Order: sequence, then structure tokens, then C-alpha cells
Amino acid sequence: MNTKAARQWVAFNTLLTREIRRFIRIWPQTLLPPAITMTLYFIIFGNLIGSRIGEMGGFSYMEYIAPGIIMMAVINNAYSNVASSFYSAKFQSHIEELLVAPIPNYLILAGYVAGGMARGLLVGFIVTIVSLFFTSIEIQHLWITLSMIILSSAMFALGGFINAIYATSFDEISIVPTFILTPMTYLGGVFYSISLLPEFWQNVSLLNPILYMVNAFRYGMLGTSDITISIAFTIIISCIIGLTYFALYLLHKGTGIRD
Repeated sequence: MNTKAARQWVAFNTLLTREIRRFIRIWPQTLLPPAITMTLYFIIFGNLIGSRIGEMGGFSYMEYIAPGIIMMAVINNAYSNVASSFYSAKFQSHIEELLVAPIPNYLILAGYVAGGMARGLLVGFIVTIVSLFFTSIEIQHLWITLSMIILSSAMFALGGFINAIYATSFDEISIVPTFILTPMTYLGGVFYSISLLPEFWQNVSLLNPILYMVNAFRYGMLGTSDITISIAFTIIISCIIGLTYFALYLLHKGTGIRD
């Protein structure tokens, strides 16, 4: 490894380590609440409501919603970790240390995104363990399951980064999760199959990227999906590429940082 590559690796590893230590240090705020919240989803939707609904897609309702609940935990935490961390760096003015350091913008982006992915995936693992207390999980397509959850965490970590760039207060950090991310999640097929919807709303649902994440992840775990898996991967990868270029453009321009 040459000197430049070694310096870049140290820079990336330092950013990633700091991000991981950050959310591990405050685990009662970052890791415990999602586990409790998702447990309540399993109890209320899975046990209480699910017993009245019966089967969905050839599976018990608890089995059907488990992949969606896991994915919901992953994307929410990957998003919120980057949004809160990068905005805090702006608010406390220590983002200036990164800007004057000989670190390329893509490494700054990669460090924060990787940190968000780490928290999202760790929470996803915790929620998966919780789900085993309520239902059995037999993964049908391991590589589809792993690749989709990694891609989904990356996409929403990028979204959190862009949110933090534009945010001018801590209140603006919560606007997107409250008014955009949460509705998209609930309308993304986590708790139902879109085949139950009227044709018009099925077509509207196809505009929601979370639908493709949830269904591809559900296909990986259960072997059933409302959408074509290849289309899901194409859409998610395209979104990641677009968000990456846009985030790098904002960093290069200094939007929300050098204003």
C-alpha cells in the first residue's frame, strides 16, 4: 500500500471508528429504543392483530411482517445516525477540521455513510434476534437477503447525509423522518401485500423505493415478493449512485457548510 493510500485508509478508518464509538457509547439511546419499538410491533401487529388476519402470501402474518419490520429498523437507524452525526459536526463547528484536513470529499462521505450503515445493520441484527422469540426464520436466498439489507442501509445513510447538509437546525433533522420517511415506510408493504390494494394505489405504491427494499428482502427470507427482484436491485442501485453523486456535489460546492 502506497503512502497516499495508507493516509486515506487511516482517514476513513478514523471516521468510521469515531462513528461506531459514538453510537455504541450512547447505546441506551441508539440501540435499545429500536429493539423495544420493534418488539411492540411484533406483539401488537403480529400476535394481537395477526391472529385475526390469518395467513398472508401463504405465510402466517407474523412470518410475513418480520422481514419488513427488520428492514424498517435498518433504514430508520442508518438514516438517523448520519443525519444527527453530520449535523452535530456542523453545529459544533468541528466539521471545519475535516474541511481543512487533506481528506478528499468522497472519504468524508464514505466515513459517515459507513458509520450509518454499521448502526443500521447492528440494529437490524438485534431486531432479527428479537423476531426469533415470535416466529421462526428460514432464509431462502442468503445473498439476496444480505445484499439488499446492505444496499438499503447505504441508500438511507446517504439520504441522512443530504438531510444533514441542508438542515439549519435540529428540528429540520426530524422533519424528513416524520413527514416523509415514516409514511413511506408504512406505505412500503411492511404490513401488507400491495396485491390487496386497488389498482390505482398499487401503481402509486410502485413509486415508493421502500416497497422494493421490503419486497426484495422478504423474497430473500421467505421466497415471496410482490415485485420483480431484478427491478428492485436496479432501482436501489440507481438511487445509491444518484444520491452519491448528489452528496459529493453538495460537499464540493460547500452547501450548508461554508455558507
